[in-house]
Amino acid sequence: MRRDNIQSQRFEFKYIVSEDTATAIRDFVQSYLVIDEYGATLPNLSYLVHSLYLDSPDLKLYQTTINGDKNRFKLRLRFYENRPQAPVYFEIKRRLDNTISKKRAGIARDAVDTILAGQLPSPEQVVTQNPNQHQAIREFCQMVSTLNAIPIAHVAYLREAWISEHDNTVRMTIDRDVRCEPEPSAELKTTMSAPVRVFGDFVVLELKFTSRFPDWFKELVRVYGLTQCGAAKYVDGATLIGPDQLGVGGGLAPQPMAFDTSFSATKISHLKRREQILLSVS
Repeated sequence: MRRDNIQSQRFEFKYIVSEDTATAIRDFVQSYLVIDEYGATLPNLSYLVHSLYLDSPDLKLYQTTINGDKNRFKLRLRFYENRPQAPVYFEIKRRLDNTISKKRAGIARDAVDTILAGQLPSPEQVVTQNPNQHQAIREFCQMVSTLNAIPIAHVAYLREAWISEHDNTVRMTIDRDVRCEPEPSAELKTTMSAPVRVFGDFVVLELKFTSRFPDWFKELVRVYGLTQCGAAKYVDGATLIGPDQLGVGGGLAPQPMAFDTSFSATKISHLKRREQILLSVS
């Protein structure tokens, strides 16, 4: 079972960079961080991450990001392989202005359908008998019921993670080949049929820290001329696919979704902003 390196509350700065810049940054950070144990022996120091994002049938959570709400959250199931014995991590990721908080619980796979129906798993289906994990899965189930949340999209990417050697205060991740496609089921497949490549050949760099922005982070940003930006894998992927391809049943909705004109304009603005970011690093 994977050791949990989660930072339950942190600040998170995102950047979109070229592969050449990401490779140079890898060399830079080796003086300060160590490679995550899961990527250390793998090609390109990276492991596959899969997430099944949940949303309401009318994509309320998607809209909160598109509209720039300062207080928002996402619901997702994170998994790394498709073995029946491998746990699934049910996650609530909240953003309050610039602060990120995350709660998650490792759950046995045979409890997935039960939880997505809004019911709690049995105690033995919770992988770690920790009060925080039990609280996290209770909150997750409550949110699923309140939103009537359903599976919406499968996001996958290769993650290279660098961490503090002696604590969990600083973390840097490099995410490559970010892909997204509609997913109406909870089969938790690690294969994809026809995904969009959300950021093309570009790489998502994330600097994560729990208290003060380290001085060497400032130097990294200066040396490589980084510009902070948004890089929401689910939301950017869903925007490229088109929200009318998502929602009820995970395919074309049976009737037009009730997005008003102002929402459509905001979506177009989001796409333009994303295009400007990609052009600025090309």
